[in-house]
Amino acid sequence: MKIYNVCIKTMDNGKIIPKGWVEIEDKKITAVREGSPGAVEMGDIDGKGGQLIPGFIDAHTHLGIIENGIDFEGDDCNEATDPFTPQLRASDAVNPMDRCFEEARKRGITSAVIAPGSANPCGGEITAVKTWGRRIDDMIIGTVGIKFALGENPKRVYNDRDETPVTRMATAAVIREGLFKAQKYLKDMNAYEADRENFDMPEFDMKCHSLLPLLRGEISAHFHCHRADDMFTALRIAKEFSLKTVLVHGTEGHLIADILKNEDVSVIAGPVLCDRCKPEMSRLELKNPGIMSEEGIRTCICTDHPETPVQYLPLSALAAIKGGMKYDSALEAITCNAADAAGIGDKTGRIKEGLDADIQLYHGDPLDFMEEPVLVLINGINVLEKNQNEIF
Repeated sequence: MKIYNVCIKTMDNGKIIPKGWVEIEDKKITAVREGSPGAVEMGDIDGKGGQLIPGFIDAHTHLGIIENGIDFEGDDCNEATDPFTPQLRASDAVNPMDRCFEEARKRGITSAVIAPGSANPCGGEITAVKTWGRRIDDMIIGTVGIKFALGENPKRVYNDRDETPVTRMATAAVIREGLFKAQKYLKDMNAYEADRENFDMPEFDMKCHSLLPLLRGEISAHFHCHRADDMFTALRIAKEFSLKTVLVHGTEGHLIADILKNEDVSVIAGPVLCDRCKPEMSRLELKNPGIMSEEGIRTCICTDHPETPVQYLPLSALAAIKGGMKYDSALEAITCNAADAAGIGDKTGRIKEGLDADIQLYHGDPLDFMEEPVLVLINGINVLEKNQNEIF
């Protein structure tokens, strides 16, 4: 299939093709070219001068874990019975039949990063998914991180239970203890693999085992942190254990952007469209994403669905523009930057040969609240036309 007669915003190093075409085969982008294709066949799509961009990516959500309109029965976000639960997997709690997946697709959101909640200092594995499908196993792009939480949430949850942690000190200590144990587990595992005659395999520990990809640098630590001091605690812990790091929310990032720019870290700002519902969000400002972006920090924008419904991700980017963020930076924040922060930039987030065919087409401004995509492809499938039951 070819999509032609379009302006292509590739989101690949700022490259724009004013008039071009894209070819898709076997779920992948196989060509991105200027001009017009040599031949047009049945099934090819005339973009009629519209704007072709990558599908939007929400870099931090609880999509399908906190189900639409359901209370306890559909809320599987927090296992608040143990403060350290890296062995939990978000993918085991996602309900793809939640109507919010459809609402995401209709607004061009083709991928979402789904995380456990922030009740626990360590909440579990984070998964990135496509927003199309009936079985989560067929939607998963990959495990992208481990969720950690600092600040008020663990304090509040475990204070109500009269258990550790009830201070920021204890929250950090719980995280360190778990990482130290996993680090020792990894060392013992490596020793056994190198010399099985003289070393015994360590006794299996599911929590430690779940942290091995993180300690090996295969996935990232995603730290829930709003306040500036919590953001620095996240970086301190990350440096102690040599972790790839993503700061989630980063509400006070604008206060320390000149310091953060020297750190190798991505910041997922959001939710942007919400109230200042707790003390650590008292300095929430629309200018936050723009200031961080201007300092050269890889900045993303998220909805934290359902805090802000996932379909308002483009509106959140538009709000950041109102706060001073450059238009192209806001678009990057919900496409290529979001993909790179999640570690899935080799699969999606750009219109580039070899990447998944996650693409959308507009005849107006993609971020305009009144606009909707006229075409949304996920893995090359037009999800605005096909019935959900026609796939898998």
